[in-house]
Amino acid sequence: MPKVIDFTFNPFQEKTYAVWEHGEQCLVIDPGFFSGEEKDCFFKGLEQRGLVPGAVLLTHAHFDHIYGVCTLQKLFPGLPVYMNPAEKPVLEHVPQMCGTFRIPCPDCSFSYTGITEGTTLETCGMMAEVISTPGHTPGGLSYLIRNNDAEDLLFSGDTLFAGAIGRTDFMYGEYDDEIRSIMEKLIILDPSTIVYPGHGPATTIGNERTGNPFLEPFNEPEEEPDPDASPVIIRGN
Repeated sequence: MPKVIDFTFNPFQEKTYAVWEHGEQCLVIDPGFFSGEEKDCFFKGLEQRGLVPGAVLLTHAHFDHIYGVCTLQKLFPGLPVYMNPAEKPVLEHVPQMCGTFRIPCPDCSFSYTGITEGTTLETCGMMAEVISTPGHTPGGLSYLIRNNDAEDLLFSGDTLFAGAIGRTDFMYGEYDDEIRSIMEKLIILDPSTIVYPGHGPATTIGNERTGNPFLEPFNEPEEEPDPDASPVIIRGN
């Protein structure tokens, strides 16, 4: 059964996740540790559980989600990093975006392996299904780890949050694409699926399907009795 620990990093309160099941290797999703203190917190969290990074999965290339990538590749030579190649313009825009927010720019020189929808990554003893969820950025990805023993796990990046959706007013954002991504790719998943977003608390697909105010025009209505329907009477023996 996969286990998850989360960290909240950098001035944008970004969520970094470590996921593992068997052995010492873990998946690191969106390593956003920013300061030396945050870096120490991250590695202490892994060390306490006997974990080492085995692969990095990026949901997208905004600066707050990639601060720790180069550090990890330097500390663990050959560490694979997976990202959608469609994120290249977003990555190239990072220095300008950091200038806008007046925040230090991360090292963007990391190497990565391009992945797209339809890929299933078999790494760190787990299978992660790659789901294309453009909108917040053109190459946004979500990762689904199916769990035969309990709820499936979805890492949605900045596409779907608890009670919210990702911003689309940044460079390369597209609202219509984001809504399609959510409604056609994510909301159709099993309602018990646990959603681990790029910011904020975890939620479930079922909660967002019926209660996310940003999806109100599309929310499934609550079931109400039909006043014209004949009553159903059940009599005991």
